Amino acid sequence: MVGLGAGALALGGCSLLPGPPRRGLPSPGTAEKTGRVREYTLRAAPLEFEVGSRKVRTWGYEGGVPGPEIRVREGDTLRAKVENRLPEETTIHWHGLPVVNKVDGVPGVTQPPIKAGEDFVYEFVVPMAGSHMYHSHVGLQLDRGLYGPLIVEPRNEDLSYDREHVVVLDDWLDGVGGTPDDALAELRGSSRGPGGMMGGMGGGMMGGAVLEYPLYLINGRPAEDPPTFEVRRGETVRFRVLNPSAETLYRFAVGGHRMSVTHADGLPVDPVETEALRIGMGERYDVLVRADNPGVWQVAAAPENKPGLARAVLRYRESGEEPPPPQDARPRELEGRFPSYADLKTKGLKSFPSSTGPFSGPDRVHRLVLSGGHGGYRWAIDGQLYPDADPLKVSEGEWVRVEMQNQSMMPHPMHLHGHSFQVVTEGGRGPWKDTALVEPHMGNLTFDFTADNPGEWFFHCHNAYHMESGMARVISYR
Repeated sequence: MVGLGAGALALGGCSLLPGPPRRGLPSPGTAEKTGRVREYTLRAAPLEFEVGSRKVRTWGYEGGVPGPEIRVREGDTLRAKVENRLPEETTIHWHGLPVVNKVDGVPGVTQPPIKAGEDFVYEFVVPMAGSHMYHSHVGLQLDRGLYGPLIVEPRNEDLSYDREHVVVLDDWLDGVGGTPDDALAELRGSSRGPGGMMGGMGGGMMGGAVLEYPLYLINGRPAEDPPTFEVRRGETVRFRVLNPSAETLYRFAVGGHRMSVTHADGLPVDPVETEALRIGMGERYDVLVRADNPGVWQVAAAPENKPGLARAVLRYRESGEEPPPPQDARPRELEGRFPSYADLKTKGLKSFPSSTGPFSGPDRVHRLVLSGGHGGYRWAIDGQLYPDADPLKVSEGEWVRVEMQNQSMMPHPMHLHGHSFQVVTEGGRGPWKDTALVEPHMGNLTFDFTADNPGEWFFHCHNAYHMESGMARVISYR
């Protein structure tokens, strides 16, 4: 059912009022260059992955999972050579970066896929700082090991901290619970009716078409073999928390400590004190933690509506040989309140005006309905399944508003390529992001963006299984 209506409305084109302020973010064509070229090689190939007590065969970059950290500075030129040694085609998408269209990495939209045995060089000026990711955008390759952290340092760092840790969350089944393609086949074979409801699954599936994964990882390591993040008493520690998981939302907390959220999807917000984060697939948060509670603590990511736990250990150097918390220990902070998008106020970036302000409103509005079912395990936008879906038209320079209503029973982390958008919140000054959750059961989310990066841009649910089952569209510049 399409309750809000399909297509777009062109609005405000004849207004005599001055236009709204545009985003305070660089576009690919305006990024100031440092003149420095940073070169990386990313060989995508089968590998043996030791995950806890298990050895499995999977796919990854440069022989490891996650792939190597790419760390550059805002304005650098990134030159990444991809050597495809997989048995099938692949690409790389630079998640969170508004790059030029031809290097965005979406097969059949921005580039032909890289064939098995061939190489391809991505080269672009890195347009903005932040905590981002890179990953394959072909099929379900993301749900193997084809992902890695992409950290872009600013020209001038305005955060004060003593130490930094990158935290990469993942849900893992490849080689332990079959393959991602097996999981999708099982989902499609067992779906039975509207909303993607499932029954009689066993073997790792739940009602509501949710995958229960055998393992949840932090930095490629399971709960039985957690990574350790070392600190000293009195330090301020920056955690960059990334969620490239294919199908899992998490609550994240650092036992015995509060966090101050400073960035959402790489972009600054007014600091917000919190005990926990809720982080959807494709989202990233930067937090500061004051190391003022010596000991050995559980850093935990609890999958939402699923059993299991991803964990790391926060160890003070002063703690000596103190043992870590038990493997299944859940910090009380996990049950604390987490900030909503309305709690996150953009910092240092221009905001779109309220629709009730002096401006006439957006130039174009796309009103979209997200839904599941459609006779099987299918996930639709306005009843259309990608690739058999109409493009969403925009024109360069427009203020575009996207209004979404979720009529399914699952949350959808919707990701826009090539742009950052501002989440519309009550009171205004919502956070700038590129991925945002639309809650289930008639949940609504609205965002604004400026059409300032011409091309054909993918817009999709970052649940990889939903994307592969139709929940995607192309935003097309006229």
